[in-house]
Amino acid sequence: MSFDIGIVCGRCDRYSVASAKQCVCGHDLALGRTTLAVQAEVGLAEPQSLFFGKDDLKPRRAPSGTGVAAARAATNDRRQESALSSPRVFDDDVPSGEGEALAQPAPSLEELMDQAKNFVCKSCSTPVPLGHKFCGRCGAAIPAEMVNVRTHFFGQLQVLGKAKLILIRGDGVEGLSYQLNAEQHLVGRNGQLVFPDDPFISPRHANLFYRSGRLVVRDEGSTNGVFWRVRGTVDLAPDDYFLAGEQLFRIEGPPRPNDGPGADGTYFYSSPKHQTRFKVIQFLQGGAPGMAVCAKGSGFQIGREGGEMNFPGDLYMSAAHCRIEDAGGRLTLTDLNSKNGTYLRLKAERELSHGDYLFIGRKLLRVEITVN
Repeated sequence: MSFDIGIVCGRCDRYSVASAKQCVCGHDLALGRTTLAVQAEVGLAEPQSLFFGKDDLKPRRAPSGTGVAAARAATNDRRQESALSSPRVFDDDVPSGEGEALAQPAPSLEELMDQAKNFVCKSCSTPVPLGHKFCGRCGAAIPAEMVNVRTHFFGQLQVLGKAKLILIRGDGVEGLSYQLNAEQHLVGRNGQLVFPDDPFISPRHANLFYRSGRLVVRDEGSTNGVFWRVRGTVDLAPDDYFLAGEQLFRIEGPPRPNDGPGADGTYFYSSPKHQTRFKVIQFLQGGAPGMAVCAKGSGFQIGREGGEMNFPGDLYMSAAHCRIEDAGGRLTLTDLNSKNGTYLRLKAERELSHGDYLFIGRKLLRVEITVN
């Protein structure tokens, strides 16, 4: 097998034999010029042309000297060997931009991370941004499972159909959540859901458990009870407690008659007594009664202003907060779309729904239930 080795001109791309020093276009050929310069610098007696044999494609020349001349000769050797290993030999006059195009810099860390975000086309291996339906280079269709792919965020592990409690207000970290993935969850200063910093919570205060797949809350005989936020209108009974703003109230039925004469037949002189259907009593911290107001009619309103009981200094009380009605002996409590809600103390177990609110001690908790 035989073949010819030559030089390609860097200006006009014409082929010339290896020994040619100049192209037909007049441009100097790099190999010939470089060889003469090398021979002159290393101090050869007379210039020697390069010889390429069939079995040896490396240029043969006399051994180089030492010092600066040897270093220059070694540099020229590397240039010549690089030129021989490439299908085209570039001379010293090649534009700098063309030479730079040959060097491919290694991708940066940012580029590698960006490549990881893209789907690689199986036809042409071109990165395709997520969400695109076709490859921008070859037009190949992207698999359907990759078109709608999205990154999922890590979150708290919550079992489907189970609930969690979100701390909305309290002397702790607001927004803290408590997963209710077990069958029962005892709330108190001891138990599964512990609030040791709240002095209004009993050691064994309430229990949150599941019955037939439904979340149920039960008061465990606590001192201050469990309060549930009223939705719309609920029934009231004598001795029921409820919260509005930061105030605690108790509802009582009609007072017992006590306007008869004394043991000696003398009547006690007092203000005129009006007929009343029920009475609302405010309770102060520590259990002492505060204001006590009898309803003059069938309705009784509580708020910051304009009602039968007003609390202008309570920042958590709405102007018209809640209303109590007596309809034929049936008492009802209605929240008047107050901002912070009205809460009724539970006397029995109650099933909870998504979005319910509970007051336990001084902690306001919201119930969130995942959908099956």
